[in-house]
Amino acid sequence: MNVIILTPVRLLGEGLAACFRSRPDICVLAVISDLSSLRDSLAATKADVVLIDVTQGIDMFDVRAIASEWPDVALVALGLNEQRQEVVQCGRAGFAGYVARDASIDTLCKALSEIAAGRLACPPEISGGLLRALFHEATAPETDGKAALTRRECEVLQLLGRGLSNKEIGGELFLSVATVKHHVHHVLEKLHLSGRAQAMHRVRDAPWIAPPSSFVSKK
Repeated sequence: MNVIILTPVRLLGEGLAACFRSRPDICVLAVISDLSSLRDSLAATKADVVLIDVTQGIDMFDVRAIASEWPDVALVALGLNEQRQEVVQCGRAGFAGYVARDASIDTLCKALSEIAAGRLACPPEISGGLLRALFHEATAPETDGKAALTRRECEVLQLLGRGLSNKEIGGELFLSVATVKHHVHHVLEKLHLSGRAQAMHRVRDAPWIAPPSSFVSKK
């Protein structure tokens, strides 16, 4: 099993690589510190699993993009806070599995093998949460063409998710405050949200509804 380790903590990355060297079934291809380097490594090697440290925070937008671009590579969240919402969010971002914060090295290695084989073991309450999340998505009202967000509205929603004000959004997108207000109104209306706070939570819980775009920023 070919593994790439991604963590901004050098000591953790090198420590995991050292532990894996005693495992004949695990080959560490690279230890990297960011998602940009991960793209380079995936393009240059044949990885089976990418172990991604999520304890320091990770951009779920970029993770989902990588999962879509390399669907045959299993992304594993390392150090996840094992709560239902956290697990569901990782699943939506494209992670194939996770290893909890209190896991041992033996548990980690076993989990990597299971996930690489397409199996995921988790506590019953987590399994129940995943099933409920799938049910809610399956029963959610379909969005017709008229209700779909435009590219500009996706850009506005993405910036709303970062907590920017209308003036700040206007500065990022070179729009007047009045135009931004217009877009915000339509975004909230189409997504059936009551306000900006709900929009921020929606983007965090479902980052794919406002995918990263190619808009030009002043900053």
